[in-house]
Amino acid sequence: MTRLVRPQTLRGFRDILPSEMIARNDVIDKIRRVYESYGYVPIDTPVLELLPTLVGTGGEETDKLIFTLQSPEKQQIGMRFDLTVPFARIIAQYHPAEIKLPFRRYHIGPVFRADDPQPEQGRFRQFTQFDIDVAGTTSVAADAEIVAAMSDAFQAVGLVHDGAADDKRRYFIRVNNRRLVDAFLLGIGITDPSVAKHVLRVVDKRDKLSDDALTAELGNGRIDESGDPIRGVGLNGSTIHAIFDFISIEADRRIDVLAGLDKAIRPSSKKDDALAQVQLFCEHLDGLQVPETAARLDPSLARGLEYYTDTVFEGALAHAGVGSVMGGGRYNDLVNRFLDEPIPATGASIGLDRLVTGLRNIGLDAGQRESTVDVLVLVMPGVPAPESSRVAAELRAYGIGAELYVGEAVGKVARQLAYANARGMSVAVLLGEGELAQGMVSIKDLREGSEAREGISTREAYRSAGTVGQQRVLRGDMAETVGRLLAEEAERR
Repeated sequence: MTRLVRPQTLRGFRDILPSEMIARNDVIDKIRRVYESYGYVPIDTPVLELLPTLVGTGGEETDKLIFTLQSPEKQQIGMRFDLTVPFARIIAQYHPAEIKLPFRRYHIGPVFRADDPQPEQGRFRQFTQFDIDVAGTTSVAADAEIVAAMSDAFQAVGLVHDGAADDKRRYFIRVNNRRLVDAFLLGIGITDPSVAKHVLRVVDKRDKLSDDALTAELGNGRIDESGDPIRGVGLNGSTIHAIFDFISIEADRRIDVLAGLDKAIRPSSKKDDALAQVQLFCEHLDGLQVPETAARLDPSLARGLEYYTDTVFEGALAHAGVGSVMGGGRYNDLVNRFLDEPIPATGASIGLDRLVTGLRNIGLDAGQRESTVDVLVLVMPGVPAPESSRVAAELRAYGIGAELYVGEAVGKVARQLAYANARGMSVAVLLGEGELAQGMVSIKDLREGSEAREGISTREAYRSAGTVGQQRVLRGDMAETVGRLLAEEAERR
C-alpha cells in the first residue's frame, strides 16, 4: 500500500483560497487603475536572480534574509527579496536599446524573505508587492508624484485621510529626506558613515520600540524580548537627547515642520541643499493636491534599506494593526551596481498581504464571496442539459458572467440555490419544462428571497417565501432583466 504524503505548507508560506483571492484581485484591480492613470506600464521579472545581483543592496540585515539555492549549472542564485533591485537590474540590462528614459513601470509579484513570520499582521516569508518606479530623473516632482499615486491608491480601496481620529478607515503617509537627516547627524558630530547608518536603522524602529528601548539601542545596547543582546550605537546621552528632539519635531503643516527642522540643523551647505530640495518636494505635493492629512513630513522616518538616498516615504493604516503597508523612496545609486552610468530612480511598494489583512481587520475587504460571477444557471429536471448550457452562453454573450451548475444535485433546486448562496451569487436563472415550452425563463433575485425568509419559523411560511423575488420573462428579455437586477444590486452595495 502506498504511504500517503501529509499535505502541508512550509512555515511562513500559505495557500490563498478563493474568498481571499477574490478580495485580493479586487484590491489589485483598483490600484492598477490608479497606477495606469499616471502612465505607469507593466513589467515582470524572474523570481530567481543571480546571487551577486541581490547581495549587498539592502544592507547586512537584508542579506541574512535572502533564500539561496544552486542552479543545475552550479550558479549561486537567490530568490528576490523585493522588486526594486530587479528593476535596477533590467534598467541597466535593457537601456538604451529597449528602455528609454525616463521610464516608469508598475510590477506586481511575489518576493521572499527568511524572516520571522507573523500571519496575524500579514507578514509571511512569501508575500506580494505592488510597485511603481520612475528611472532616469532626479526631479523631486517624480518623488511627489509617487506619494500622490499612493494616496490615490489608498483612497481607491476605500480608505480616507481626513476622517475623525478614531475612524478605522484612516490612512496616513509619512515623508522625509535622508539628506536632511544626514545634515543633522553631521551637525551633531556623527561623521562616520557606518555610525550614521546604524543610527538610521535604530531610528527606523521607533514605531516598534519604546523610547527606553530606543535610547538603550542608541547607547550601549539592550537585551531583546528573546534574551538576545542587541548591539548599541554607542552614543552619549546628550547626542541621544538631540536625536530625540530632532525626530520629535511635528506640526499640522509640512511647511511648519520644515521650519522646525531648519532651526534644529546646524548651518552648512548640505543643510541648505537638503532644505531646498524638501521645500520644492512639498510644493509639488501641494500642486498635486495631496492634503496635509494624507502626507505629513516626519523627521523620524528613515527606512531600513541602505539603497535609499534622498526622499523616503511610508504609508500605514491608523487602526488596522498591521504596521506599514507601503514604503519607498529615492535610490539614485542602485543602478550603478550594474552599469557605469548614473541613472537615478524613485519608487514605492505596497505590501499587498498586509494591505488586504488590514482592510479585512477594519471591515473594508470585498466580503467573503467565493465566485467571480453573480449569476448561477440551474439545471432543471425534464429539460435537456444542453439547454441550460445555451442559457449560460446567451448571458455571457451579453457581457454577463454566469456559471452553469455542473454538480451532482441536478434537478434538486434547493441544493443548487444553496450552492449559489454559499458563493455569494445574487441571481439564479431557471429553465424548467414549462418555461422551455413557452419560450420563457424564471429569474430569481437571491438577495430579495433571503431577506424575505429572515425570521420565518414555520415550514409552510418558508416555502411560501421561496418564490419571493422570482419572475418569469421571455427568453429574449432574459439578459436585459438579469443585467438590471445586477445593476440594482451594485447600487445597494
